[in-house]
Amino acid sequence: MPEQTFTAVTVPSAGDAALSAEDAKLITLARGSRARVGAAEGAAVRDQDGRTYAAASVALPSLTVTALQLAVGLAAASGATKIEAAAVVTEAAVLDGAGHAAVRDLAADAAIHVAGPSGTLVGTVTA
Repeated sequence: MPEQTFTAVTVPSAGDAALSAEDAKLITLARGSRARVGAAEGAAVRDQDGRTYAAASVALPSLTVTALQLAVGLAAASGATKIEAAAVVTEAAVLDGAGHAAVRDLAADAAIHVAGPSGTLVGTVTA
Protein backbone atom coordinates (compact mmCIF):
# COMPACT_ATOMS: atom_id res chain seq x y z
CA MET A 1 0.00 0.00 0.00
CA PRO A 2 1.43 3.40 -0.93
CA GLU A 3 2.19 5.81 1.88
CA GLN A 4 -0.28 8.67 2.14
CA THR A 5 0.60 12.22 3.08
CA PHE A 6 -1.82 14.70 4.59
CA THR A 7 -1.54 18.44 5.07
CA ALA A 8 -1.92 19.87 8.57
CA VAL A 9 -5.05 21.93 9.15
CA THR A 10 -4.99 25.43 10.64
CA VAL A 11 -7.05 25.68 13.83
CA PRO A 12 -9.21 28.82 14.03
CA SER A 13 -9.07 30.66 17.36
CA ALA A 14 -11.72 29.65 19.88
CA GLY A 15 -12.33 33.19 21.05
CA ASP A 16 -15.04 33.07 23.71
CA ALA A 17 -16.59 29.85 22.42
CA ALA A 18 -18.10 27.56 25.02
CA LEU A 19 -18.35 23.81 24.62
CA SER A 20 -21.37 21.67 25.39
CA ALA A 21 -21.00 19.27 28.30
CA GLU A 22 -20.71 16.37 25.84
CA ASP A 23 -17.88 18.05 23.91
CA ALA A 24 -16.10 19.06 27.13
CA LYS A 25 -16.21 15.37 28.11
CA LEU A 26 -14.35 14.52 24.90
CA ILE A 27 -11.54 16.88 25.88
CA THR A 28 -11.40 15.32 29.36
CA LEU A 29 -11.16 11.82 27.86
CA ALA A 30 -8.48 12.94 25.40
CA ARG A 31 -6.44 14.55 28.19
CA GLY A 32 -6.67 11.35 30.23
CA SER A 33 -5.53 9.16 27.36
CA ARG A 34 -2.58 11.44 26.64
CA ALA A 35 -1.50 11.67 30.27
CA ARG A 36 -1.93 7.96 31.03
CA VAL A 37 0.83 6.95 28.62
CA GLY A 38 2.76 10.21 28.30
CA ALA A 39 1.89 10.47 24.60
CA ALA A 40 2.29 13.50 22.40
CA GLU A 41 -1.45 13.59 21.72
CA GLY A 42 -4.69 12.28 23.11
CA ALA A 43 -8.01 12.18 21.27
CA ALA A 44 -11.60 11.16 21.76
CA VAL A 45 -14.57 10.84 19.42
CA ARG A 46 -18.33 10.43 19.92
CA ASP A 47 -20.28 8.29 17.48
CA GLN A 48 -23.86 8.43 16.22
CA ASP A 49 -25.10 6.51 19.27
CA GLY A 50 -23.30 8.71 21.80
CA ARG A 51 -20.58 6.15 22.52
CA THR A 52 -17.12 7.58 23.10
CA TYR A 53 -13.72 6.23 22.12
CA ALA A 54 -10.44 7.61 23.41
CA ALA A 55 -6.87 6.95 22.32
CA ALA A 56 -3.32 8.26 22.48
CA SER A 57 -0.82 8.64 19.69
CA VAL A 58 1.41 5.66 18.98
CA ALA A 59 5.00 6.00 17.81
CA LEU A 60 6.74 2.63 17.38
CA PRO A 61 9.54 1.73 14.98
CA SER A 62 7.08 -0.12 12.75
CA LEU A 63 3.85 1.81 13.44
CA THR A 64 2.96 5.47 13.77
CA VAL A 65 -0.67 6.44 14.33
CA THR A 66 -2.07 9.77 15.45
CA ALA A 67 -4.38 9.80 18.45
CA LEU A 68 -7.29 10.95 16.31
CA GLN A 69 -6.69 8.25 13.70
CA LEU A 70 -6.67 5.61 16.44
CA ALA A 71 -9.82 6.94 18.13
CA VAL A 72 -11.66 6.94 14.79
CA GLY A 73 -10.31 3.45 14.07
CA LEU A 74 -11.60 2.18 17.42
CA ALA A 75 -15.01 3.68 16.69
CA ALA A 76 -15.14 2.16 13.20
CA ALA A 77 -14.00 -1.23 14.50
CA SER A 78 -16.85 -1.09 17.01
CA GLY A 79 -19.41 -0.49 14.28
CA ALA A 80 -19.67 3.30 14.26
CA THR A 81 -20.79 4.70 10.93
CA LYS A 82 -20.75 8.40 11.83
CA ILE A 83 -18.68 10.66 14.09
CA GLU A 84 -20.69 13.41 15.80
CA ALA A 85 -17.71 15.25 17.34
CA ALA A 86 -14.04 14.80 18.12
CA ALA A 87 -11.40 16.34 20.36
CA VAL A 88 -7.62 16.35 20.29
CA VAL A 89 -5.31 17.42 23.10
CA THR A 90 -1.90 18.43 21.80
CA GLU A 91 0.88 20.97 22.10
CA ALA A 92 0.89 21.42 18.31
CA ALA A 93 -0.44 24.65 16.85
CA VAL A 94 -2.17 22.82 13.98
CA LEU A 95 -4.41 19.78 13.61
CA ASP A 96 -2.59 16.85 12.02
CA GLY A 97 -3.87 16.16 8.54
CA ALA A 98 -4.12 12.39 8.96
CA GLY A 99 -6.39 12.66 12.00
CA HIS A 100 -8.50 15.28 10.26
CA ALA A 101 -8.88 12.99 7.22
CA ALA A 102 -9.88 10.05 9.44
CA VAL A 103 -12.71 12.05 11.02
CA ARG A 104 -13.83 13.29 7.60
CA ASP A 105 -14.05 9.68 6.40
CA LEU A 106 -17.00 9.26 8.79
CA ALA A 107 -18.36 12.83 8.99
CA ALA A 108 -18.02 15.72 6.61
CA ASP A 109 -19.20 18.24 9.18
CA ALA A 110 -18.25 16.97 12.65
CA ALA A 111 -16.61 19.54 14.90
CA ILE A 112 -13.01 18.72 15.83
CA HIS A 113 -12.09 20.56 19.02
CA VAL A 114 -8.39 21.16 19.59
CA ALA A 115 -7.19 21.83 23.13
CA GLY A 116 -3.85 22.38 24.80
CA PRO A 117 -2.46 20.02 27.46
CA SER A 118 -4.27 21.95 30.22
CA GLY A 119 -7.60 21.30 28.48
CA THR A 120 -8.03 24.90 27.35
CA LEU A 121 -9.82 25.06 24.01
CA VAL A 122 -7.53 26.40 21.27
CA GLY A 123 -10.17 26.26 18.53
CA THR A 124 -12.56 24.13 16.55
CA VAL A 125 -12.15 22.83 13.01
CA THR A 126 -15.46 22.40 11.18
CA ALA A 127 -14.37 21.95 7.58
